[in-house]
Amino acid sequence: MTGLRLGLALGGGGARGMSHIPVLEALDDLGIKPSAIAGTSIGSIFGAAYAGGLSGSELRAIAMETFGDRNKVLNSLWKLRPRKLTELFDGNMVQFDPAKVLKAFVANHLPETFEELAIPTTIVATDFYGCGEVCLKSGPLIDAIAASIAIPAVFKPVKLGDRILIDGGVTNPLPFDRLPADCDFVLAVDVVGSPVPRRGRSLPTSLDALFGTSQILMQTIISEKLKSRKPALLVSPPHDNIRVLDFLKTKHILESADSLRDEVKLTLGRFLDGHK
Repeated sequence: MTGLRLGLALGGGGARGMSHIPVLEALDDLGIKPSAIAGTSIGSIFGAAYAGGLSGSELRAIAMETFGDRNKVLNSLWKLRPRKLTELFDGNMVQFDPAKVLKAFVANHLPETFEELAIPTTIVATDFYGCGEVCLKSGPLIDAIAASIAIPAVFKPVKLGDRILIDGGVTNPLPFDRLPADCDFVLAVDVVGSPVPRRGRSLPTSLDALFGTSQILMQTIISEKLKSRKPALLVSPPHDNIRVLDFLKTKHILESADSLRDEVKLTLGRFLDGHK
């Protein structure tokens, strides 16, 4: 199909978001570039990187290099820890600055602004005090992504203009509805997952309960959205014991999600063949 307008929605889900990579590789295999991308949380990172010109295979190599060495990852996080005692004893949980984390791990792979992206990209965040969804489409890219990934209890909220922003998954964990209405084919990648028990424990840990509750809420949002509008193709990695912060399991996540590459190529390929 000449001039196919493909819309790509990449959802939030923490470490399971590595599953976006095989989907991007499938598009590369087919020789197709999206006309528009919408991303939430970790989906905003991969969406922006892909829109900025990185291929799926390049993103796989970056992911493995970034998270393949446990000691290197932990050392980087240690350097990003709060340094002031006031940050440790101000009544809050210890949280990382999302912009600093991005600059430490991925900023050198991303353009500085939305305007430098080759593909129009929408990044979804949540207005904390406004209690609503925010779509960011212009200006500094790292700031927008930092807001979109600001998972409560892990990252500090981000101030952009006069708004305090947090994780986009709180309001729109799978933003296929933020793609242009004139897309011929919408591909959405759901990586939210669901709570999984820990071996030897009868009850979840406090963090597992927090993240698991978020997963339940996000799955509820997605289910309600799908009742009124559905993407042409919705894919999701296999259900397993991957948790939100399991980035050190990147190799396993990628291997488990590699089936998505063939699934996308088969379904999208058939669509293309039927519209030549």
